[in-house]
Amino acid sequence: MQFDKLYESYLSSFNEYLNKFCDNLNCRPKILKDSLVYSLQLGGKRVRPVLMTAVADITGVGAEKVKNFALALELIHTYSLIHDDLPDMDNDDFRRGKPSNHKVFGAGNAILAGDGLLNTAYSVLFDECFKGNEYVSAAKFICDCAGVNGMIAGQSADLLHEKDEGADEDILEFIYENKTGKLITAATVVPAILNGGRYYSELKTLGKKLGFLFQLTDDVLDVEGNFDKLGKTLGKDEQEGKLTGVRLYGLDNCKLRIDVLGDDCIKIIDGIEGDTSFLYGFVNFVKTRLG
Repeated sequence: MQFDKLYESYLSSFNEYLNKFCDNLNCRPKILKDSLVYSLQLGGKRVRPVLMTAVADITGVGAEKVKNFALALELIHTYSLIHDDLPDMDNDDFRRGKPSNHKVFGAGNAILAGDGLLNTAYSVLFDECFKGNEYVSAAKFICDCAGVNGMIAGQSADLLHEKDEGADEDILEFIYENKTGKLITAATVVPAILNGGRYYSELKTLGKKLGFLFQLTDDVLDVEGNFDKLGKTLGKDEQEGKLTGVRLYGLDNCKLRIDVLGDDCIKIIDGIEGDTSFLYGFVNFVKTRLG
């Protein structure tokens, strides 16, 4: 099956599962549920759950076994976007072409919506732990990727080094690896954990490289992208003095690095047995967001 059709199949299946989750979400007051569901259903490519499901299929684990891990990962990612858009963070009024959560429900409710999604994600992961030791290990891996040694550390460094003229490549790589790379790594590694560790090292390295690739293309798109396609305010990185690949390497060198990272990913995929055509297509999908 062609990459686009297979991606759409994974996306459709996940969205159906997510919509059922939203329908069954039972919490009060109503504004809490409304704010949770609002951000969950803003749309998007669902890159992380789609990638996790695809890797599960490729490695023989199967989509059914990872569906709740994929759900938890999307809940965590969505919580991070809600908080990222807040006035004291990146202060963005738009997400996926629509008003950010705090513009609709207020900053206080947006904070609670993010907190609610994170805690609900952990509840989903705890439920998986009753299924066996490998499920415990997979759940812990996601929690670690989301926590103070993962995404939160990257977000903190991102804020810390705004307008930092002394920031260097080591700091940028720390931000890339943690802010973006860790949740993408969770998507590639969880199926390996559930498969007895087969291809664990390769898939962990692939996840890290894909995270770098994804964030570097994001940095370029903040300069060259358009609102209609990306659905968020552009040019904010430079305006806020963010430490980005464009700021450190320059625009043309970023594009060269994107090609090198793409080649690195391909070399890793070459060493994985099975029908890995989706993964090759996924690398191209991330790179061609620039097109």
